[in-house]
Amino acid sequence: MRKPKVGRMFLATCVGSLFMVILYFQNITRPAVEQSGGKGIAPGKTRRSPLQTLYNGDQLDLSAVQTSLRDRRELLEQACLTHTKKRRVLTPDDLRHLIVDDKHGLLYCYVPKVACTNWKRVFMVLTGDGRYHEPLAIPANEAHVAGNLRTLSEYSTSEINRRLRSYLKFIFVREPFERLVSAYRNKFTRSYNTAFHKRYGTKIIRRHRPQPQPDALERGNDVSFQEFVYYLVDPRTQREEPFNEHWERIHSLCHPCLVHYDVVGKYETLEQDSRSVLRLAGTDGEVRFPTSGKSTRTNGDMAAQFFQNISPFYQKKLYNLYRMDFLLFNYSNPEYLKTR
Repeated sequence: MRKPKVGRMFLATCVGSLFMVILYFQNITRPAVEQSGGKGIAPGKTRRSPLQTLYNGDQLDLSAVQTSLRDRRELLEQACLTHTKKRRVLTPDDLRHLIVDDKHGLLYCYVPKVACTNWKRVFMVLTGDGRYHEPLAIPANEAHVAGNLRTLSEYSTSEINRRLRSYLKFIFVREPFERLVSAYRNKFTRSYNTAFHKRYGTKIIRRHRPQPQPDALERGNDVSFQEFVYYLVDPRTQREEPFNEHWERIHSLCHPCLVHYDVVGKYETLEQDSRSVLRLAGTDGEVRFPTSGKSTRTNGDMAAQFFQNISPFYQKKLYNLYRMDFLLFNYSNPEYLKTR
């Protein structure tokens, strides 16, 4: 078999039931493609793609946003080289968070608590064949229904490989502890999240609260942030089962050192980065990313309040747990963190 002349390829062979995935690590651009009657992506004439403009363009011609996106991608690549020593084979389970839009050639890795509901709504508009027109008109619970959107894990090996090397791949990330506090607030302090209270709250209280009351053991609806932290850093937690996706590390959900993302958007610059992604995909005329009017978003000041009662010992253990997300996505250690 003749090796491809472009990109760096990691070939994972399978034996028996092992899953084979060929990872194409593109150095700078994605191949130029064009629409084919709205029925999917077909090879087009060689032309200058949006990503070529973004990553190969003259520095003087780039906007501040374009420069930021390019720098982020380069920082991620360098961090991967610096902090990851071993390569491994991707499995179908690794690809469950990569949502596919075949019509526009897009792959998006969704991360809970990083505007993923609105991005799923946008994908439902783009892939819905006219069924949806306005993202915010789609109920939030409908955006999360399994089967409404296809994930990369549903495709055959050859189809996965083709999409990985030719589609525009993007991810949105967030300051790790702000995301963690947001997950805690949403899942453990809202009265309607009874499923999380039963599934995780009762376990956390039973394991980490001295002399819990019977009602708390039964309902699990008053977990403190301190107890949540104890649960996360307890070695037994991950030995028993993987983290829930709402507090799983971003690098464990989206594998940014194995899947070579073209754009790394950030929650802190959500609106401008989202506009850039839609513009690069050529879909900005079809849909707009919803703007949020929320005034209670979890920010750094709010996260600092939650960490006031966490001892330096447990702050350090928690930081070590999420350290790779801080390093890979270029987030500084929070000023409130006391790890010494």
